[in-house]
Amino acid sequence: MPEEIADVLRTERRPGGVVVLTLNDPSRRNAMSDAMTAAWTAAMDGLRTDRDVRCVVLTGAGSAFSSGGDLPWLADANAVPVPALRDRMLAFYRTWLAIRELEVPTIAAVNGHAVGAGLCLALACDLRYAAAGAKLLAPFTALGLHPGMAATWLLPEVAGLPLAREMLLAGRVVTGAEAERHGLVNRAVEDGKVLDEALAVAHRVAAQAPIATRLTKVALAGGGHPDQESALRWESLAQPVTMASKDMLEGLAAQREGRAPRFTGE
Repeated sequence: MPEEIADVLRTERRPGGVVVLTLNDPSRRNAMSDAMTAAWTAAMDGLRTDRDVRCVVLTGAGSAFSSGGDLPWLADANAVPVPALRDRMLAFYRTWLAIRELEVPTIAAVNGHAVGAGLCLALACDLRYAAAGAKLLAPFTALGLHPGMAATWLLPEVAGLPLAREMLLAGRVVTGAEAERHGLVNRAVEDGKVLDEALAVAHRVAAQAPIATRLTKVALAGGGHPDQESALRWESLAQPVTMASKDMLEGLAAQREGRAPRFTGE
């Protein structure tokens, strides 16, 4: 990957299988440029097949998490035929939302403004922690745009229809502190400390049994099972899979011996 592309997305490996991805174009408030999108594609491809990864944390460099789509491109898009635009936007959405398809848990550390597609990227993660003063907004209609990148699915899924309607139709701006009260983020923390909070949670996640954790993520995907019977059918298969693992024996031994378990994913 060319250096100028790789530089807009930093990848850092922390102990215990935690990987930190940092959107790294602070002068543009971490807008999703073509270069960053290319780097993101490569990062997702690598993480998807890396069996040593147990949790992924996503954050932004500088004062913003992400300002979303690359706005200067929109003016040129006005002259492009709708079928071609549709294909381009669908590819863009699917590329960035690939984080939702990772088998390991993902955490968004929303260090600053999360706008439009940038907000959707945070919503696509399994867990979200936000700086209290961060601003979360989806100003699509204020730009003359229909919402994109699954905003009309992700916002209702995470925060419910009332807040989703207010943000998408009325342009409501939500601070990190307000987002916590509405369930849009798991917790709001003091500005400047959101990455530390997210990493603390990530290390707790990474310390759990990998097979059980991955299967639990599958069970909760898309808002969870549609009904109790579906949950019972899934669990009656998934739980025996973990019962057959070495990690279950290690977990039981660790509990019996009063020590921290050392899970291997086997």
